[in-house]
Amino acid sequence: MYERKTIPNLNCGLDLIGEVLYGKWKIRLLWFINQGHKRPSELQRKIPDASRRVLNIQLKELEEHELVSKIIYPVVPPKVEYSLTDFGKTLIPVISAIGNWGDEHEERLRSLILKRLDLNP
Repeated sequence: MYERKTIPNLNCGLDLIGEVLYGKWKIRLLWFINQGHKRPSELQRKIPDASRRVLNIQLKELEEHELVSKIIYPVVPPKVEYSLTDFGKTLIPVISAIGNWGDEHEERLRSLILKRLDLNP
C-alpha cells in the first residue's frame, strides 16, 4: 500500500479540504452515500469506472477522516453498509454547491476540457 513520504501542507482550509477529499471518487462516494446507496456493490454500480479496490481504499480514507462510518453485520455472507457521519453530512451542502456551479457552466467547462485534451471537433 502507498505510504506518504512527505508531510502534507496543512496551513489553511483549502489545504485541509484537499487532503481530505483528494481522490477521484471521494466526492461522488459521499454524494451517493447521502442519497442512500450504502452497500459497496451499490456504490460500484453507481461508479462503474472505478475498480472495487480503489473504491475500498477511498472509503477507508473517508472513514479515517470520520466522514463515513462502516457497519459490518454478522451474517453469512458478510454484509457491509456505509453511512455519513454527522461530520460528513456537513460536506453535502458544499458538494451540492460545487455540483450546481458545474451544471451552470457545463457547456463552457466541457468545451475547455475537450479543447485541452484536443478532442473538440
